[in-house]
Amino acid sequence: MKYYPRSLSLFDEMFDDMFKDPFKTLGNSYSMMKTDITEKDGNYLFDIELPGFKKEDISIELNNGTLTISANRENSNEEKDEDGHIVRQERFSGNCSRSYYIGDNIHEEDIKAKFENGELKIIIPNMSTKQIENKKQITIE
Repeated sequence: MKYYPRSLSLFDEMFDDMFKDPFKTLGNSYSMMKTDITEKDGNYLFDIELPGFKKEDISIELNNGTLTISANRENSNEEKDEDGHIVRQERFSGNCSRSYYIGDNIHEEDIKAKFENGELKIIIPNMSTKQIENKKQITIE
């Protein structure tokens, strides 16, 4: 532990930790994208938590039976004094991704996705028909 004068130690340690590991609060993809999967009425329901992300930050792809959800976020904060000099400037860039094998018989048009209040909800039918041949993008409502 570093030694700081008593009045500075709390803030200096907090900022040192934040700048050494800006993703510390995000954790890994598995802790960031907490997922509940349930089966109901012949469908699989995915509830994936993505706090802090917007709909346009999220991508869902289906490729050879694997559903991949990716989220990417960038943020920049800049504070200036009254003379216009930068006092503090912080940048953040983070992404997370998870993949789920859902089977070769699901088509992208069979999958429904909706994002609201930081939660991505995906409905996938439990079916067995044709194989998917190409990588396809899934639209988020």
